[in-house]
Amino acid sequence: QVRLVESGGGLVQTGGSLRLSCVASGPSFNRYAMAWFRQVPGKEREFVAAIHRGGRDTYYADSVRGRVAITRSDPKKEVYLEMNNLKPEDTAVYYCAADTSIILSSTPSTNSGSYEYWGQGTQITVSA
Repeated sequence: QVRLVESGGGLVQTGGSLRLSCVASGPSFNRYAMAWFRQVPGKEREFVAAIHRGGRDTYYADSVRGRVAITRSDPKKEVYLEMNNLKPEDTAVYYCAADTSIILSSTPSTNSGSYEYWGQGTQITVSA
């Protein structure tokens, strides 16, 4: 069983920055692919970024590429999402997710169904 807890959301002005954190419980964090998704009411959960086991590869949605960075600390069992130049369209609930069954030769999925564990979400609101 893996528990994920996000933090770091809040209200920010357009052009501002935020850093989200997600701490995981459970063994073998270094073997998980981790991702961030976001969701607004009435829409499907949307992929934002993912990072492979060991942090060797990162992946980003086109909508955020160049403005966000996903990193991880395996000793701390944490994953981070640094977000810069935030826009009103970035307003959403942001979720941390873990894929505990990924193998090293695979690519982290952009599909939410591939992730077995989810946090409770943290709200980001970007004011115009």
